[in-house]
Amino acid sequence: MMTRGSRSGNRFPETGQDCNNRMLLKVPETEAFEEELSVTASTLSEVAKLAGVSPATASRVLNGSARTPAPEIAERVRQAADTLGYIANAQAQGLAKARSGLIGLIVHDIADPYFSAIARGVQAAAREQHKMVLLATTEGTPADERAAVAAFAARRADSIVIAGSRSTQPGDKDDNAELAAELDRYCRNGGKVGVVGHGIIGASHTDGYHVVSVPNEELAAELAAKLAAGNQGDFVIIGGPEGRLTSDDRVRGFQRGLSDAGLPEAEVIRSGFDREGGYEAGLQLAARIKAGQSAGAPGGRLCIFAANDVMAIGAVAALRSQGLRIPRDALIAGFDDIETLRDFRPALTTVSLPLEEIGKLATLGSSNEREAGEELSTHSAVTGAVVLRRSTETSPSA
Repeated sequence: MMTRGSRSGNRFPETGQDCNNRMLLKVPETEAFEEELSVTASTLSEVAKLAGVSPATASRVLNGSARTPAPEIAERVRQAADTLGYIANAQAQGLAKARSGLIGLIVHDIADPYFSAIARGVQAAAREQHKMVLLATTEGTPADERAAVAAFAARRADSIVIAGSRSTQPGDKDDNAELAAELDRYCRNGGKVGVVGHGIIGASHTDGYHVVSVPNEELAAELAAKLAAGNQGDFVIIGGPEGRLTSDDRVRGFQRGLSDAGLPEAEVIRSGFDREGGYEAGLQLAARIKAGQSAGAPGGRLCIFAANDVMAIGAVAALRSQGLRIPRDALIAGFDDIETLRDFRPALTTVSLPLEEIGKLATLGSSNEREAGEELSTHSAVTGAVVLRRSTETSPSA
């Protein structure tokens, strides 16, 4: 329960706590304070009284009900609300319209340029629908994702968009089941869910989900084929933890591309699916590269494939810290083509994905805003393109 404090000067009531650790206000017993408490926000009943209508009629006008009174009455209500400075109750509006105008967005880390680009796409689609976006970051744990879904559902979000790799790691099994149950319950109650990448593991409610699929495996295979055509050295892959489906798809695709080119499988170094993971793996590879250089080992430069761009950036930073340079001492490629790469040197070879478009598709595909008779689609797909840049140049001048 909320209570009001002083509106003027620097006088505020003292605070305390009850036995249930709830914040209480110690109200001064003064006439001045009682007079200040009488200055309250205007109510719907006051608007209705000034407009000469019933509270129900005023509510239908101000909260956006489909049942609206005559235009002259509606205008009178709006003028009364403006005169009194009335602020409509968002929850009441949601009940009247049978929707809240809110979209819940769940990402692993909004500071990661991959997720921030998808978030821009979600925001753009929300703006088209005159809706607001609520954001939750979860570090990729299904348990935190479930908590975010429950919070959005409690706030009657019209739809929820989930961006981030699914995980089949044994430790996530129970949390995956609870996340799927929470989302199924949300869909059964009329909610819609947009998912980027893979579908929700264990989800059983087929209606209400829209999955935006990304051909990670196929694009990684294409990247490997192009790199294999011009590189004489060994390959190594920096992948995320085994069981992270997006990383696993990219690792598997890159290995297939090497195999199709007649090359042996690359060694896979598993690390965190982030910049720090790339940096740790980069330190391991730096020691290997320097040892090979000291021994005068024959062969071309090591070619590194990092399963996403931020891992590649971390790996390059680690190599630089050990006095190594790209592409002089090693070659490297990433995946995603995040916006940060515009200022990264040397320019990074990568697979470009339409990240903002992915966010838009996930949002629009899970929207309740549809034409009469138009059904909710369950799937949409995007594609990408391999972009070769200086970080994998094999010419002597590199």
